[in-house]
Amino acid sequence: MGRETQTWAKSVSTKSADEPLRMAQATTASEDRPALAHDLMDAILARDNLNKAYKKVKANKGAAGVDGMTVKDMSSWLKAHKDDLLERLRNGNYHPQAVRAVDIPKPDGSMRRLGIPTAIDRLIQQAILQILQEIYDPSFSESSYGFRPKRSAHQALQAGANYVAEGKGIVVDMDLEKFFDRVNHDKLMGLLAQTIADKVLLKLIRGYLEAGMMVGGITSPRQEGTPQGGPLSPLLANVLLHPLDAELERRGHRFCRYADDCNIYVKSIKAGERVMKSISQFIERKLKLKVNQTKSAVAKVEERKFLGYQITQSGKLWLSAPSIAKLKIRVKAITKRNRGVKLERVIDELKSYLTGWMAYYRLIATDYLLKRLDMWIRRKIRCYRLKQCKRRKGLVRFLISRGVTARQARELNSSGKGWWRLSQTPQANIAMTNDWCREIGLVSLAERYKALNSFKKPPDTMSMSGGVGGRQR
Repeated sequence: MGRETQTWAKSVSTKSADEPLRMAQATTASEDRPALAHDLMDAILARDNLNKAYKKVKANKGAAGVDGMTVKDMSSWLKAHKDDLLERLRNGNYHPQAVRAVDIPKPDGSMRRLGIPTAIDRLIQQAILQILQEIYDPSFSESSYGFRPKRSAHQALQAGANYVAEGKGIVVDMDLEKFFDRVNHDKLMGLLAQTIADKVLLKLIRGYLEAGMMVGGITSPRQEGTPQGGPLSPLLANVLLHPLDAELERRGHRFCRYADDCNIYVKSIKAGERVMKSISQFIERKLKLKVNQTKSAVAKVEERKFLGYQITQSGKLWLSAPSIAKLKIRVKAITKRNRGVKLERVIDELKSYLTGWMAYYRLIATDYLLKRLDMWIRRKIRCYRLKQCKRRKGLVRFLISRGVTARQARELNSSGKGWWRLSQTPQANIAMTNDWCREIGLVSLAERYKALNSFKKPPDTMSMSGGVGGRQR
């Protein structure tokens, strides 16, 4: 434990975070008649729990909130105000600050609004999350995969693929319209009150739900919604959607839910249409949410995407077209020829992005498209390097230094082709071979795929629709 964390911990009760839970929460929220959890604020403000939350918030870093306080500033602020903060939290007199609105682009071109809490509010929310997660997570459905410990999108995808392989090749793809913006506060608080009897904690959570959002220096009150960006929002979303999971299980459906993205697998279009109609009514009547009719559909699984993947009728996972398009947009931005940055920086940025991208998409059944993407990315790098030569004399010198004959170099130099076309010429391929790309550190998606799946039997190469570029080496 670092010096800063020790300073923060000394002022906090030495009571273990587990003790109030053992005394008050005799049963979990999953049981038919769960015991109400009392005195949860004691568990939340326990030394061990706060230290754990402090470390988590510092590790996550993140932007400053409306007060401008960075994560690095927390330590000095807590030294001066920790006693007052703890007292206000215990007495129910703490009022969360407004969140700072930040808009980020979505793959479809629209914007997603995030609400960034202050560093102190992130610390408090994280401390609450750690305690409530122990209470609620055991109650959640086995078919719920989003924002839960030891759960992942990969597990959701594999479960969905298994349902399809069993013969359920029709998917009821449900999208909740602006889910995080439309969370009904009264409905959510009612669900929380069924398990939590600590009125101070319930008041604090409602305070976070109703905290205003600052846009352009003006703070607006919020009557509904729980903006994405705070540690507590994902858990609250799962609490609100748990009745949906329970209803789907009661009806015997096979489904996978990841946050507000829910896929239900059935055997026929007719059955899917019945499920879509009845579950939509349940969501709107019971949860006070709205199904996005434009984005929701009943269709064959291969006609829809799920968490960036496409599931085939045989239950295999492929890359979806939007995922390929998103990768190409990002690679184009990194390798833009007029960026004016060194090739080494371009390679570093590509390495970071492609390594993470491949780690997520490692479940695909074939590397066919990866090899095509590798050829396209190598061509982008060749194009970038040729453009760096700037003047024709520099281009000739570079080609000759890389093993191209003087005659071939002069032929390319006199060509009227643009840089993109030149990057596909024999001279470019001789000068910048695949081995050269590997030597400068360019990540190969196909090689990363092979390494990540080395424990599996290599899948057979199959034909897939949707090319990613022209002929390349």
